[in-house]
Amino acid sequence: MNIFYDKDIDRSKLLAKKVAVVGFGSQGYGQSLNLKESGATVKIALRSGSATEAKVKEAGLEAISLEQAAEWADLIMFLIPDVQHGPVYKQYFEGKLRPGQALVFSHGFSIHYNEIVPPADVDVFLIAPKSPGHLVRSEYQRDRGVPSLFAVHQDATGEARELALGYAACLGSGRAGVIETTFKDETETDLFGEQAVLCGGAAALVKAGFETLTEAGYPPELAYFECLHELKLIVDLMYEGGLEDMRYSISDTARYGDVSRGPRVITADTKVAMKQILTEIQSGEFAREWMEEYRSGMPELKKRVEADRQHPLEVAGRKLRGMMSWLSGNKLVNRDKN
Repeated sequence: MNIFYDKDIDRSKLLAKKVAVVGFGSQGYGQSLNLKESGATVKIALRSGSATEAKVKEAGLEAISLEQAAEWADLIMFLIPDVQHGPVYKQYFEGKLRPGQALVFSHGFSIHYNEIVPPADVDVFLIAPKSPGHLVRSEYQRDRGVPSLFAVHQDATGEARELALGYAACLGSGRAGVIETTFKDETETDLFGEQAVLCGGAAALVKAGFETLTEAGYPPELAYFECLHELKLIVDLMYEGGLEDMRYSISDTARYGDVSRGPRVITADTKVAMKQILTEIQSGEFAREWMEEYRSGMPELKKRVEADRQHPLEVAGRKLRGMMSWLSGNKLVNRDKN
């Protein structure tokens, strides 16, 4: 596996290009500000009349229309939700790209599953920071960076690889490591991680633990602290030093409970379910299901998210977080700004 750092990367070709970032959500916010402060020429491409334009201006960036982006930019970075890539590309960019331009992504979904089929005379590559956009930004501001993956799907100019690495370095990822991969591997492993472990698996585990304690008569406040609040403390130890550092830091009692009881919760049946989830990702079944859900107005997603918003875990959490004033002082997510 090839890993690159700032010392290996020449940013000059990237810094000579004009970058249009499509969208200004979490990744759009973090990436565009890091690019600008690294010396890149960057503008935010939005639909005409978008309410997001005020946030763009407040951040010190310039907004242009999607129509202008197709003509102005050398690199067009898609940082809107995956499900919007195809419709936006078809309406604003298909048939309007000139030879030598680049389509850039932070997730390979729309290329891997053919939501976008680019012309042969443009570069296509991805830079995928391995963190939410707010951390991309906050780590850069601390003179650090988050690791990124990069992959080249199409190299029409012979410069796609150098441009991809330069882009990653401007995000701050050259400080942490830029790892080469493929669109296929990035897409499929990313989806699996989100569904089985990081979001789906972790959220389901937290809820199940909370429910087990409260159904046994324990106060929801205690259940919240034990099953959600303290999870960050454990994950921080794992983040810094893997399972080894986590187990070094906890008590002997916790360590024995970890290795003897954990496998009773995450069983062989759990792994069978994980393998089925991976198969659905690899076959394209999940992508087809998700696109159908999106195009029908996302009724299942909305229903499930709202049910979880009203879950006793979240009710208890909102109350307890309101008592912890330090949590609101420097939040990663500020919905008024990003």
